[in-house]
Amino acid sequence: MTSRTFIHLKKGATITAGGRTYRVTHYVKPDAVLAQDVDTGNTEEIHVDAIRPQAPAPEEGDDPRAAPTPDVTEYSEQAWSEAERRFEAIKSLIGTQRRRRADVEQAAAAAGVNAATIYRWLNAYLDAECISALIPDKPGPAKGGRKLTPQVEAIIQSCIRDIYLQRRRGRPKEVANEVRRRCRREGLEPPHANTVRKRIKALDPASSMRKRGQKDRARDQYEPLKGQFPGADYPMAVVQIDHTPADIVVVEEESREPLGRPWITLAIDVYSRMVAACHVSIEAPNAAVAGICAARAMLPKTDYLKALGVPGEWPVWGRIGTLHTDNAKEFRSRAFTRACAQHGIDLQMRPVGKPNYGGHIERLIGTANTQEVQTLPGTTFSSPADREGYDSEGQAALTLAEFERHLVDFIVNIYHKRVHSSLDMPPERKWELGIVGDETRPGTGPPEVPADPARLWVDFLPYEERTVQRYGIVLDNIHYYHEVLNRWINAKDPEDPKRKRRFIVRRNPMDISGVYFYDPEVQRYYLIPYGNTGRPPISVWELREAQRRAKQEGRQQVDEDAIFRAVERMRANVEAAQAKTKAEKRRRHRMRRTKQGTGQPPATSQPSGAGNGTADRQDRAEPAGTAAGGEDIFEKDIQPFDEQDLGDLE
Repeated sequence: MTSRTFIHLKKGATITAGGRTYRVTHYVKPDAVLAQDVDTGNTEEIHVDAIRPQAPAPEEGDDPRAAPTPDVTEYSEQAWSEAERRFEAIKSLIGTQRRRRADVEQAAAAAGVNAATIYRWLNAYLDAECISALIPDKPGPAKGGRKLTPQVEAIIQSCIRDIYLQRRRGRPKEVANEVRRRCRREGLEPPHANTVRKRIKALDPASSMRKRGQKDRARDQYEPLKGQFPGADYPMAVVQIDHTPADIVVVEEESREPLGRPWITLAIDVYSRMVAACHVSIEAPNAAVAGICAARAMLPKTDYLKALGVPGEWPVWGRIGTLHTDNAKEFRSRAFTRACAQHGIDLQMRPVGKPNYGGHIERLIGTANTQEVQTLPGTTFSSPADREGYDSEGQAALTLAEFERHLVDFIVNIYHKRVHSSLDMPPERKWELGIVGDETRPGTGPPEVPADPARLWVDFLPYEERTVQRYGIVLDNIHYYHEVLNRWINAKDPEDPKRKRRFIVRRNPMDISGVYFYDPEVQRYYLIPYGNTGRPPISVWELREAQRRAKQEGRQQVDEDAIFRAVERMRANVEAAQAKTKAEKRRRHRMRRTKQGTGQPPATSQPSGAGNGTADRQDRAEPAGTAAGGEDIFEKDIQPFDEQDLGDLE
C-alpha cells in the first residue's frame, strides 16, 4: 500500500509531534495549530515544522521503520501510463463533495469500465493521494479494464484518427461503420456502435476541435481570457515557476573577484502573489534546480531562513495543485514530470508565444530585478544603454550567498508585506484570508504538511540507473560505497536473469560527496558516501570542469584519481590567484603611501639639473622606492614578513 505523501491538518486529524500523538482542534495562525494530546488531554500549540504523520499500530513481523514508499521511476512506462489513464478517469470526481452515482457512471462509461471499478480507483487514490496508488498490480491493463481485445481497440483508435479527427469532420456513425468493416475484414468480432461512440466522447474536446479544423472555437471555449488564471481560487491552487539571470554581478567569496551574473529561480502562488520559493545559483537552470525549487515551495521554510540568517516568517508551504511552467527542457525531464504526478501536482506548460495566463511570474521577476536588484552595487541594469558609464564588475561587492540573503530578506520582509497593486492588500494578508477566511468567505484551512520532507526533496532530484558491483556504485567515474549495498552486489534482474539489476541513484548537484540509493525491497533511500571518504565534497559543475581539463591533458581514460587531482589543481590555482591578488593590492597600497610621502609618482625619474656639477649626480639618482643596485623593491617577490596585517598603516 502506498503511503500518504501529505498530512491534512483539518479539525479532528491525528498527527504526531515530538514522539507524542495529538488530535487537531483548531487552526490558530498560518504556521501553527492547536492540538490535544490524546494521552494527557493537554492542549498545545504545534508548529508545522514539528508535525509528522500518525504512525500506524505495528503488527507482529512489521518493519518498525517508516512505511515504505515506492520510487516513481521504478515503474514501467506501460504501468505508469495505465495509472495516468485511471487518474484521468477519476480526476473530475476527486474534488466533488457530493458525488452522485450518475457522475460515477458517466466517468465509467467514458473510461470503458464499470462503476465499481471507478469507485475502487477513487478509493485507492483518496487513501494515498498520489498517482502511484493507481498502478496496476501487474504491468498491463488492469482487471476490470476495457474488455475489447488489443486488436479491436487499435482498429477503433485508427478509425477515429482517420475519420473523426480530420478537417472534413466525419460523424461518429461513419466511424462505427468503418470499425465494423475493418474488424470483419480481419476476422474479428466488431464492437457495438455505442462502444465506438463512448471512445469518441472520451476524447479531449479542445484537442478534438483543433484537429477538426476548429481552432478558433476551441480557443473561445477552452482557453482562458488574457489577464485571468483559471483555478487560482485558493492558496497553492496554482503556482507559476520560471528562471531569469539577475541584473547584478556577484563576486567570489575569498578573492572578491567578479563571478558573473547569477540565475534566480522563483515560484509564485497566483492566488495571493506570495513567493512560494526561490533558488539562486551561478549555474544555468537545469532539471535539478527546477526540482529543488518546486520541492522548496511545498516545504516549511523556517530552517531555510535560519540558515540564511534572515529574520521574519515565510508561511508558505503545502501541496501544489497546478504547477505552471514554460516549455523549457528542465520542466519536461522524466524525473520532474513523474515527481509532479506522484505528489498530485498537475503540471501544465505555457503555450509558446501565448501569455494568456496573466504572466504573474514575469511580473514578479521584473519587480525583483528593477525594484531591488538594480539598486545594489554591481547592477547590470536592464540594458547596455542604461548601464552606460557604469562599471558593473568594478562596482560588484556582493557574494552569491550575500545576494541570496538580500533577495530573500526583500521577499519576506518587504514584498510580502507591502500592498500589491492587483490585490489592494499585501500578499501576506491575502494568503492569510485564503486560509482562515473572513466574514464573506470561508478559508481553506491550513495547507497540508509534507509527511516526509526529506523524501519529497529527493523525489525531485535527477536520477541515474546503476548496477551494484563489489566495489559499490560508480557514477561519473566516482566510486560510492556503504555496507547497505552488500546484499545487492551483482544482483540479477528479476525479469531477465541474464542481466544485472539496475538501481535508482539520485544526487544533489551542489554536493556529490554522497548519492541517494533506492533500495527496492524496503522501498526507501540510503545516503551512500564516497568509497574514499577522504575525498573533498565537490559540485557537479566542478566535476564537469575537472573531467574537461583531464581530457585536455591528453588522458585517454579519466579515472577518479585524475578527476580529484584536477579538482585539487583547480582549487590550488584559485588560492594562488587569491594570494596574488592580495599581494598586488598590498603592492599598490605601498605605492600609494610612497606617492603621498614624496609628492612624486614612484616610477618617475628626477629631472636633470643644470650647472654646479649636479647633473651627473642627478642623472644617477634613483627613483623613489628604488634600492641600491637599481633593483625596484616593488617588483620583488613578497616575503612572509610582508604578509603581516597592514591595518595600522591604513
